[in-house]
Amino acid sequence: MASLLKSLTTVGGNTMVSRVLGFVRDLVLARVFGADAATDAFFVAFKIPNFLRRLFGEGAFATAFVPVLMEYKEQRSHSELKALVDHVAGTLGLVLLIVSFIGVLVAPLIVSLFAFGWVLDGATEKLDLAAQMLRLTFPYLLFISLTAFAGGILNAHNRFAVPAFTPVLLNLCLIGSALWLAPQMQQPVVALAWGVLIAGVVQFTFQLPFLHQLKLLPAPRPAPRHEGVGRIMKLMLPALFAVSVVQINLLLDTVLASFLQTGSISWLYYSDRLMEFPQGVLGVALATVILPNLSKRHAATDSRAFSHTLDWGLRTTLLLGAPAAVGLAVLAGPMIATLFLSERFDMRDVSMARLSLMAYSVGLLAFILIKVLAPAYYARQDTKTPVKIGIVAMVVNMVFNLALIFPLQHAGLALATSLSAFVNAGLLFRGLRKRDVYRPGKEWPALWLKVGLAVAGMAAVLVWGMPALQAWSGVGIWMRASWLGAWIGIGALVYFLLLALLGIRPHHFRNTGRA
Repeated sequence: MASLLKSLTTVGGNTMVSRVLGFVRDLVLARVFGADAATDAFFVAFKIPNFLRRLFGEGAFATAFVPVLMEYKEQRSHSELKALVDHVAGTLGLVLLIVSFIGVLVAPLIVSLFAFGWVLDGATEKLDLAAQMLRLTFPYLLFISLTAFAGGILNAHNRFAVPAFTPVLLNLCLIGSALWLAPQMQQPVVALAWGVLIAGVVQFTFQLPFLHQLKLLPAPRPAPRHEGVGRIMKLMLPALFAVSVVQINLLLDTVLASFLQTGSISWLYYSDRLMEFPQGVLGVALATVILPNLSKRHAATDSRAFSHTLDWGLRTTLLLGAPAAVGLAVLAGPMIATLFLSERFDMRDVSMARLSLMAYSVGLLAFILIKVLAPAYYARQDTKTPVKIGIVAMVVNMVFNLALIFPLQHAGLALATSLSAFVNAGLLFRGLRKRDVYRPGKEWPALWLKVGLAVAGMAAVLVWGMPALQAWSGVGIWMRASWLGAWIGIGALVYFLLLALLGIRPHHFRNTGRA
């Protein structure tokens, strides 16, 4: 498992660079644009293609493409592998080109569907602005999905660093658009939509030289009847819903949040962005590394190694995900104040975004577990079971949404998403156990107890020693940043020190064969 840990470190490190730069991006956006009707319009225009990107790119397509690609790589010739790449590139590119063209044409209708509360309120200016920006952001779907396609090929060849670094380019493009393009435009926020479109082109182009090095630079040829393409499409259709159920839930939050007070969509966006930091550094990194490895174990019919690889993923999720979730909840207010507090994003905005971030942090462990458990199904080319589980989670999410939106407003939507994620993860885990695909060891109860005690000790130190939220608003940004960095460091030090005292050693992070 040393190679898995090395790959995870590579992907996680590059993802961390991207997420940190993403925080810089959001800090710039919050200070330049604040949280108002214009930013609500942009976040809707950005979230729609971003959601579809996670379906076509990181979601259903990746989970269907990588197992078939690994099978071709392990069992067939390079020429057959190259033919598969060419045909998938042509078929996927054609479909996405058509979808993007339709999306641009019917942008006002799409915005009305996803922000229906604005229609009822007669907020025509917000609707028109969002539709204008969606016409620019929708083609991002084409380029970023092709970027994910290229990244899947590189990941299958253990070239994890390049795809993990690529998101950095989106952040750079948006920062540049906010600082230099926005002041030149009549409607400054529209510059962000241009930044999204430019980023899609740059991200895709960046990966092409690395495909050329592998002699897998695609020559697109649409061929939906090609054997490999047909299998990918067959696997992809049900996975469109299942693997991205969390993203669908987040999009439904946007629809319902459009009925709430102005700023609700922006508060959810900023808190979701902070929650995505540990989810990206750990969850996305785990999913990226574990899917090709599980696919390889399944292709080799090595069920023991398959179970051990999955166990490594679950063990890593618990050891690193649990403290991340609790730390995110305890430090929610200080994090938002440090990154976003300004004249345009005041303490009321900080307090409101803090509530939704705390609610999202409840489900962080479940979000990461889904990214580890779902690939175990897709690696075995089983997409039907996660679909059924996804439907259940969707229904649960809507029930919780309707129950919690009235007493908790936007924070209720975030909490509903978290609770439904636990239902999703729990059902995925139960399915793997019933099929005897995963066989956990006897040491798991002791591991849960040790991690629980270490997390509780970390939380107690943070709650007891950290300054009250109001104190964070009374100092400058550099002092807030130094405070936040210090308390994150203290929390991590306490957690790992307590783990060591409780008998957890480095081999628990890499050896799945024993506790």
